[in-house]
Amino acid sequence: MSNETNTNASKGIRVMVQKLGRLLSGMVMPNIGAFIAWGLITALFIPTGWFPNENLGALVGPMITYLLPLLIGYTGGQMIHGKRGAVIGAVATVGVIVGADIPMFLGAMIIGPIAAWVLKQFDKLVDGKIKSGFEMLVNNFSLGIIGGALTLVAYTGIGPLVQGITKALSAGVDVLVNANLLPLVNIIIEPAKVLFLNNAINHGIFSPIATEESARIGQSVLYMLESNPGPGLGILLAYWFFGRGSAKSSAPGAVVIHFLGGIHEIYFPYILMKPVLILAAIAGGVAGTFTFQIFGAGLVGPASPGSIVAFIAMAPKGGLISVLAGVLVATIVSFVVAALLLKTGKQTEEEPNLEEASAKMKEMKTGGMNDQVAPASAAVANLDKENVNKIVFACDAGMGSSAMGASVLRKKLQQAGVDITVVNSAVSEIPDDADIVITQKTLTERAIAKNPNAEHISIDNFLKSPRYDELVERLKD
Repeated sequence: MSNETNTNASKGIRVMVQKLGRLLSGMVMPNIGAFIAWGLITALFIPTGWFPNENLGALVGPMITYLLPLLIGYTGGQMIHGKRGAVIGAVATVGVIVGADIPMFLGAMIIGPIAAWVLKQFDKLVDGKIKSGFEMLVNNFSLGIIGGALTLVAYTGIGPLVQGITKALSAGVDVLVNANLLPLVNIIIEPAKVLFLNNAINHGIFSPIATEESARIGQSVLYMLESNPGPGLGILLAYWFFGRGSAKSSAPGAVVIHFLGGIHEIYFPYILMKPVLILAAIAGGVAGTFTFQIFGAGLVGPASPGSIVAFIAMAPKGGLISVLAGVLVATIVSFVVAALLLKTGKQTEEEPNLEEASAKMKEMKTGGMNDQVAPASAAVANLDKENVNKIVFACDAGMGSSAMGASVLRKKLQQAGVDITVVNSAVSEIPDDADIVITQKTLTERAIAKNPNAEHISIDNFLKSPRYDELVERLKD
């Protein structure tokens, strides 16, 4: 009884942390393109850049001070209360921007959702109580008055507070760097990644601090702590050479997706098959960060996704070799440790079971929610091909596994001569005009709740599922 209680408590804490992580990363990930644009402009035109230009370099300051925090505040507000929440989130974010003299990423991540939540409560309070003809007046003035008040609160209180927190965090990072202890952070990062806190750690914690540091000194090693593809690559290569069964046969494809595509979630099931391999990931991460520190490596902007292509693109002038050295060392160390663990551990032709590990991974990713998954027929029965114009792949963030699945099905439909739009989306943002929605089993209930008028198909693996061919044949015939 005690063990069951502890397990439930642990599961509950993990779910809460994952929800918070999704909120934090959800505000940053949709805006990563803007961060990369800022990073490229910084790398090219600052005095130490590839093509120093005083006029073009003047773009760097306004982008990091105003554009990026406003985008985060806007996105955070939209996540809570749609377009109205997005507008008031951006309005209130101006308060923290002006109320501090450092880039206000953390401030925007706080005030954006809070402002949207306050407006949402007001809208609920007056819902159905506004006289006909006065809706626009009330909506506009309520947003303006509440937004203005929260902007003042953000300026006087939240801005200075977050500035102090940011400076304290930056000072803590400097202490770790100066004491050569930064590599030890990977002892926490690597297990947390497998628990699907990777986006929360990278985009919710490191990116704001790293961007501020990059603005000061032109680069930051914090961009590479979580996104380094080396540890995962080493583990996948070890399975490729020393694995058995389906794990060995699927590893080469996973290497390409992980290393070039930058989708790190692809290697998590391989660790879950043999949890002791987390030691290989930790060893690779520590070795890679230690190498980054020795060579003074850093990136000018976020490497998102964590692809070697992104690492090369974000490397500063004269810093590419040191960046690649850290990735290479992490890969070698991770590969050696993983190979030893695979060779010395007990294996059979059927072990490890990749399918079971993938299912376990998906359950962890959704925080253990939706244990009872509704079948596809719970929503809409199989549609006739004449009624199918758009197919939507949905995953938790809408940027990783769903993009892979959409690409696979799109190619199969093209080869079969079927002209149907296939897109990917976050499960919370499934468009209303979707005719068929494809999700992992553990997300099906959420997808049905979001769009009950579509046909819903549940799959186990976005890369290879028999449901793809079944659907193609159905739409072709």
